[in-house]
Amino acid sequence: MAEDIKRYCDNVYCGCNSDSAEVSTQTHVHEFLGSTEIAEREEDPHNHRFAGVSGEVIPQGNSHVHEVFTNTDFYENHHHEVSGRSGLAIDVGNGRHVHFASATTTLNDGHVHLFRFASLIQDPIGEE
Repeated sequence: MAEDIKRYCDNVYCGCNSDSAEVSTQTHVHEFLGSTEIAEREEDPHNHRFAGVSGEVIPQGNSHVHEVFTNTDFYENHHHEVSGRSGLAIDVGNGRHVHFASATTTLNDGHVHLFRFASLIQDPIGEE
């Protein structure tokens, strides 16, 4: 059994330590998408779109959060990085939850954008 796990881990990423053939428990991630707020309202008003998949669970108290990181789309030869940590899980019923996140993009082209979004529900087609 341990040899089968080791072989699987060596060939396919499964979040395990192949040296000890111990499989770590995979948690869950969330899809997210959104648009930044408008920046440069007077000079060159614009915003950006973004989408991505969060990192796995980071335990926090009786709940958890997720890291998010992605790039925005381009606007006139620049883009921004969107990164941060989500808020705690928000129960939406039937054993499912979402997360809220807000922060500021990286400084590019002399400005930043604020962003905020609610993640999509985890495991949307899984069994309850």
